[in-house]
Amino acid sequence: MLYEKEVIDSPMQLKSLNGCRLRIGKYPPFIYNAYGGGGKATLLLNQKDNLLKISFSSRTFSIPPLTSKTTRFLGFPLPPGFKIEMSMDQLEGTINKNSGKVLLKFESKFLFSIGTILKFPELIVKTLLKTGKVKGKLHEGQGLALQKNGQTKLVGISIIPKTGNKILDIFLGLPNEALAELRCEIK
Repeated sequence: MLYEKEVIDSPMQLKSLNGCRLRIGKYPPFIYNAYGGGGKATLLLNQKDNLLKISFSSRTFSIPPLTSKTTRFLGFPLPPGFKIEMSMDQLEGTINKNSGKVLLKFESKFLFSIGTILKFPELIVKTLLKTGKVKGKLHEGQGLALQKNGQTKLVGISIIPKTGNKILDIFLGLPNEALAELRCEIK
């Protein structure tokens, strides 16, 4: 466990919502309904600065796949058979109870497939998701501090490395910058 003090099991949960966006390179954004994803947090309260340190288990945290049912690109649903599954490796960080600022280290693998026959290598995503402003060379985003109703918007920029698959690397222009905008509820 990351934290040296006593870990507290908590009813605190992160629930992903509709209105998420993903962008890579100069492509238009994918508009993504991530409703139904999320998981329970393990936390430690630091009384000194009112900072909640939270961690989510990769074994129990769920992220809905991007499919024709959940995702739109250029205003249209993804073509049937197109699927991007996400496998979260790490999601942990802090929530400042005074300011509502959230900072989470996020590491995940994205696996793109077309039907059951064509599967591409994993895209590795590592970023800091936060409620503040992010700005890269291609993208920028603005998060939203944790509200009283538990809603927030987390944003992060990542450089996606090459996969080794020439078709995918050329198509996405890898390595390339990506922007994630996650609308969620943390209660």
